[in-house]
Amino acid sequence: MSRAALLVLADGRFPAGGHAHSGGAEAACKAGRIHDAATLEDFCRGRLHTAGLTAAALAAAAALGLDPAVLDAAADARTPSPALRTAARRLGRQLMRAARATWPAAELEALAEAFPRGAHQPVVLGVTARAAGLGPGDAAHVAAYESVGGPATATVRLLGLDPFEASGVLARLAPELDAVAARAERAALRARSQGPDALPAASSPLLDISAENHADWPVRLFAS
Repeated sequence: MSRAALLVLADGRFPAGGHAHSGGAEAACKAGRIHDAATLEDFCRGRLHTAGLTAAALAAAAALGLDPAVLDAAADARTPSPALRTAARRLGRQLMRAARATWPAAELEALAEAFPRGAHQPVVLGVTARAAGLGPGDAAHVAAYESVGGPATATVRLLGLDPFEASGVLARLAPELDAVAARAERAALRARSQGPDALPAASSPLLDISAENHADWPVRLFAS
């Protein structure tokens, strides 16, 4: 296992396209649900335990070597919002480009060929982690961190929130992030024998509704 590879994959400067997406924070800011560090923390905590948990388990399962086509179908079933499905595949396609250039591997090539329009991002993330020599726990941690790191960074741009405050939010969430990643890894291990139904399907209806509304905005700063 390469800890350096984990840092590269989790680095916000890795060209995976995440900087163009707010993880629902833009819509939440406009609705007034995020307006300071405390409300950002509440939003991120909710996202971590729903969308973050689901993504982390899918990524962990893909890193374990479960069939990515089956996992992609499972991701589709867990993403009721068409706007979020589109965003997940767009992010998956961008991550695939970066991953193939960074860690060339037959598994990545096969996934790219099977999903030319992009597989769901957590599935691509897990296969990328596997190509980089990382394990399911590493993939789960990256996915869980992305679920809160993206909104925190976006809120700095959207509200002019102090970056130190945003970093403090992420630091306070760190123990919960570790717990979510561990739960996701355990679910992925069960999925090896029980199939994808063993993976979490935590729902976040308000994120889904907000994503659909956000997609119709004529002017927006973030793609999702």
